[in-house]
Amino acid sequence: MRIAFMGTPQFAVPPLRALLDAGYGVVGAFTQPDRPAGRGHRVAMCPVKEFALSRGVPVFQFERIRRPDGLECLKNLAPDLCVTAAFGQILSQALLDVPKWGTVNVHASLLPKYRGAAPINWCILNGETKTGVTTMLTDAGIDTGDMLLSRETEIGEMETAGELTERLSELGAELLIETLDKYLRGEIAPRKQNPEEATHQPMLKKEMGIIDWTRPAEEIARQVRGLNPWPIACAGPFKLYLARPVEGNGVPGAVLRASARDGLVVACGEGALEVLEMQAPNAKRMSAKAYLMGRPIEPGTRLGEGV
Repeated sequence: MRIAFMGTPQFAVPPLRALLDAGYGVVGAFTQPDRPAGRGHRVAMCPVKEFALSRGVPVFQFERIRRPDGLECLKNLAPDLCVTAAFGQILSQALLDVPKWGTVNVHASLLPKYRGAAPINWCILNGETKTGVTTMLTDAGIDTGDMLLSRETEIGEMETAGELTERLSELGAELLIETLDKYLRGEIAPRKQNPEEATHQPMLKKEMGIIDWTRPAEEIARQVRGLNPWPIACAGPFKLYLARPVEGNGVPGAVLRASARDGLVVACGEGALEVLEMQAPNAKRMSAKAYLMGRPIEPGTRLGEGV
């Protein structure tokens, strides 16, 4: 069995590792091209490329794999099956026609809900209590192919998108191996998705991180968790990494309590928000209580204004 793998971020590393550890023959890994990253904007390898090279898997990178050079490269590898996980590019029908067993995708939601590029973030932003992973046969649409297997998991009350991504990537890796073992033996009957149940969420944008303190505290807490690790919720110059709703009332955005003992509590449109982890400009990420040890904030101050 010759498998061509397609994936880019850390989410895709456990599925690739699982394929190799299970003895599947991965003949190549396709990733997005290297991009500038970090404060220095140095060109860096994506996680899948770095891992693939460490295991001796050839790596191929195309701005658009659907262009003739990408298609020709895939044909030359002659894969029996393609596996994708957070690849970041839409596959053309010509690409999908190359492997005789089709293309199996690991998607981080319980399809048909949360199709699209950021299902994990949107599950948290929308207040879902459960999510999961689905393996599916990719077609020319966006997460519209027939489903193979799925596995559900609860979302932790304080779980961030980054933490949930780590869990779902490992869950997806396990489900991928179970899927392939059964699919290649003809033990899975692909199931059509119900379009009436489908939801499609947009890509994340940096401006989504700006906090509107007139919103309920529960929604803002989900915003903080759902946008961690990117694009990060922010109040003025402060980045907020973790927060929870608490009782309290006042002018939205006004600091109600601020001390190393009581922590940092800010009034919202409904209730109040306790900031648990934050980062000030040119400082490290730290607990709000640690920040307040050396930098007091007067109650009544609007967080982010004049602090």
